[in-house]
Amino acid sequence: MLRCRRCGVRQLALFNDLTDDDFKLVHLPIEDMAIAKRAILYNAGDNANALFTLRSGLIKLTHYLADGSQRVVRLVRPGGTIGLEALVSDSFAHHAEALQDSTLCRIPVAVVEKLDRESPHLHKQLLTRWHQAVMESDNWLTQMSTGSARERVARLCLYLCDDADDSCVLPGREDIGAMLGITTETASRIIAEFRRNGHLNPRCRSEFDLDVKALQVVAGLDHEAA
Repeated sequence: MLRCRRCGVRQLALFNDLTDDDFKLVHLPIEDMAIAKRAILYNAGDNANALFTLRSGLIKLTHYLADGSQRVVRLVRPGGTIGLEALVSDSFAHHAEALQDSTLCRIPVAVVEKLDRESPHLHKQLLTRWHQAVMESDNWLTQMSTGSARERVARLCLYLCDDADDSCVLPGREDIGAMLGITTETASRIIAEFRRNGHLNPRCRSEFDLDVKALQVVAGLDHEAA
């Protein structure tokens, strides 16, 4: 309970509306987890007995098609909930892989079910999370699978942007290609172009300061900034 109160993403996370009385209903441990970049959190079809809140890092949810190709369903950023299908299914629907070193809270399904029955705060949060996950998936498919390659890369940069300082950590070029439906070579060429144009200014190998307004223009989103 103390850790949840002090959590840096508490205001974004699943339990943000819970009271101290609500936390007293928790009878199973909520586990702190740390997984390394490229580690698999779970695979599609794995037994779904818990869901997760991401505290730091970046998680990719992927659906593999019958021909072996992959489709990224969405990226989960800090504060996001992963594996909500565990509440209605015995198995996970997607593959969840860390694109960065990540820390999470593993929440047993039994904890959420008990709180859902006895805490109106969490019931409302769960409905909100379901809606948010659906909207994020729809937005991801719309923004990242339409338009030119330059537009898609610009939108990805903006999607990953940390609003606190207009910076982002980009995945590898192969990952970017898979997410956006473009080749690795095209992803590399566009990132290099953005760096030359000053849209991306490197802090280190994969972390950049963003010229947000310029990227919004490239992405075709400049009207939203007005």
